[in-house]
Amino acid sequence: MEKQSEGAQSPNYNEDLQHKTILVGDSSVGKTSLLVQFDQGKFLPGSFTSTVGIGFTNKLITVDGLKVNLQIWDTAGQERFRSVTHAYYRDAQALLLLYDITSKTSFENIRAWLTEVHEFSNKDVVIMLLGNKSDVTNGRVIRTEDGESLAKEYGIPFMETSAKTGLNVELAFTAVAKELKQRTSHQSEPTFQIHQFIESQKKKSGCCVLL
Repeated sequence: MEKQSEGAQSPNYNEDLQHKTILVGDSSVGKTSLLVQFDQGKFLPGSFTSTVGIGFTNKLITVDGLKVNLQIWDTAGQERFRSVTHAYYRDAQALLLLYDITSKTSFENIRAWLTEVHEFSNKDVVIMLLGNKSDVTNGRVIRTEDGESLAKEYGIPFMETSAKTGLNVELAFTAVAKELKQRTSHQSEPTFQIHQFIESQKKKSGCCVLL
């Protein structure tokens, strides 16, 4: 995927709040579509071929009144590109790990992805599990409860997303940005808890956001 856009750097832009986030998971789980939905607010059906190597987008968002620049890397899911993507894990602050709720294989491979993440990433990297394509009503093979159970096993936040409808897409990136902003903030403020934030959003929406 080619670079989609770069957020304009306002006078209040803070270089300290620039973070690297990586999308990982099997091929065809919707990583590129999820990124385009977050970046451009739209879904482009049938417009993507499998990502070759690495693509990226810079997205400048406002978190609690501060500018946070997310440098989001979209990685290829095919095995032949693994050695390339491993190199990008090392300086990543956050990883969004995706599976397709209509693909049993993509879900079963999550454990292998997590093994790689833990092997090649920093130990304090923020990890979030996303079950994508939640808009699909026929063809679901992975229950929401399955994703919830796996996330609890690894102690990571989880939610189901839809790159098509936009469900929880912005929330996923916002939660990560808030967590990263908290880690780099030197101000005296209550500690941000990503699990609690997602839970509060779940209660507001009443749908599809789980821990």
